[in-house]
Amino acid sequence: MSDVDGVTAVFLAQQLAADFAVRADEADKLGRLPLEDVNALKTSGYLALSVPKEFGGQGLPLRDCVAAHVELSQGSAATAMVAGMQVHVFGHQREVRSWRDEAYDRLCRAAAQGALCNSIASEPVLGSPSRGGLPATTAVPTADGLGWVVNGRKTWSTGGQHLDYMLVRVAIEGENGVALIEQNTPGVEWIMTWRDSLSLRASDSHDVVFNNVVVPGEHLIERGDSKPVPNVWFPMVMAAVYLGTAVAARNCVIQFALERVPTALGKPIATLPKIQRQIGEIDLALQAARSLLFEVAGEWTGDEADRRKILPRIAAAKTMVTETANEATDKALRVAGGTSITKALPLERYFRDVRAGSMQPPSGDTALEMIGRAALDGLKEG
Repeated sequence: MSDVDGVTAVFLAQQLAADFAVRADEADKLGRLPLEDVNALKTSGYLALSVPKEFGGQGLPLRDCVAAHVELSQGSAATAMVAGMQVHVFGHQREVRSWRDEAYDRLCRAAAQGALCNSIASEPVLGSPSRGGLPATTAVPTADGLGWVVNGRKTWSTGGQHLDYMLVRVAIEGENGVALIEQNTPGVEWIMTWRDSLSLRASDSHDVVFNNVVVPGEHLIERGDSKPVPNVWFPMVMAAVYLGTAVAARNCVIQFALERVPTALGKPIATLPKIQRQIGEIDLALQAARSLLFEVAGEWTGDEADRRKILPRIAAAKTMVTETANEATDKALRVAGGTSITKALPLERYFRDVRAGSMQPPSGDTALEMIGRAALDGLKEG
């Protein structure tokens, strides 16, 4: 794909979303990421949006990537989650450069050519690595000292067997590290744990087990602090997934209201002030959430000196978006009534999918405390 700007990226995302939407219901029913969606992501160039230009990517700033991802997510939240993982990984890496130089070069060029990558970090006991701590998955030297043997089990491995490269967080000699493992490496085993989950059933976020997986020495691409540099891209791109899904619910319920003509009423329910008011509540909340998300995304400079300062703003945007998405999809169900809890409309899928946002950091009390501390400190500092 030739160089694109933010407007072109949004247009591309809209085209892909229309394609994904055709398969989304069936994919959710089967609990399986469609191969057609993956191929479309790979061939369209979307997976290279955040990859630096010098490696063949688009190098778009956070705000442009977020804007595109809101559009993409309206087609399929599950597929957008898979794509979003790649967007955030390379957006973050181009700022922190924590991988070995050769690995960074190789992975950026592969992603620009359509390779699908994800960071595989969460574990049953560790949970999310965002709060630090060493994983139970280990990397130990091979007998000849030329490579590493990886053993362990990871959860929430979004993309599943469609991933070309897995960036696996491991414990190595008391330190945190990242091992690059290719999909077809012997000893990689997938456990299909995700198909009947509440949310994002078609994201293939299954468990992956590493049974004495041997990787070359140079595939240990990162080693160091057990608590990595906070990732600004992750919560913002994830928030875009949930905002886009809620917007899809909003559009769906508006279309339903325009077309639904009860016999007793004799005209569309969209003509009723009650329905207009309920849709107005949904739309107002989504407009506010979108404005905050885009504003905060536009504030990010990529400068390390600004990272800690912007984190409370990131927490605020992510929290507002996920809470609003939950409320908006709930209200959409109420507007559509009994039909909304059947497969006649995709509203129940939208309702389920946005629930995952509350499980991804920063969330809950942690996010609110971060926002509150920033407000208190800001006033103290004048």
